[in-house]
Amino acid sequence: MPVVLFDGVCNLCNASVDFILRHEKTACLRFAALQSESGQSFLQGCGLSAVPETIILLEGGRCYPASTAVLRIAKYLRFPWNLLSVFLLVPPPLRDVVYRQIAGHRYRWFGRRETCRMPSAEEQERFL
Repeated sequence: MPVVLFDGVCNLCNASVDFILRHEKTACLRFAALQSESGQSFLQGCGLSAVPETIILLEGGRCYPASTAVLRIAKYLRFPWNLLSVFLLVPPPLRDVVYRQIAGHRYRWFGRRETCRMPSAEEQERFL
C-alpha cells in the first residue's frame, strides 16, 4: 500500500491531496500528514528524524522525496495526469530545482493552516 506523506498545514499540499483523491484511477494511495504520529513513524522508517520540506511517497519499501514522489504519484492518476510521469526521465537534480523553488515559497504563495487537515468521513479510511 503506497503512502503519501504531506505537510498537513500547507494549503498547497492539502490542495494536492484533494486533487489526488479526485483523480486517482483506483483508491490505493493512503495519506499521512508529516506532523502526525503515523507520519513521524514513517519518517523514522525512512531514516529521517525531522519533518522535511518535501512530500514523500512510500512505495515498495522505498522512500521517494520531492519531484520523484510527485511524478511517481502521477502514475496513480487517471489520464491525462498520469502522463506527467514521463518527466521521471529528467534527472532528479534538474527536476528538484523547480520543486525546491515551489516548496520554499509554498507558505508565502498559498498560505498555511493553523492545524493539520482533518479527513472527511468518506476519506477517513484513506488517512493513517
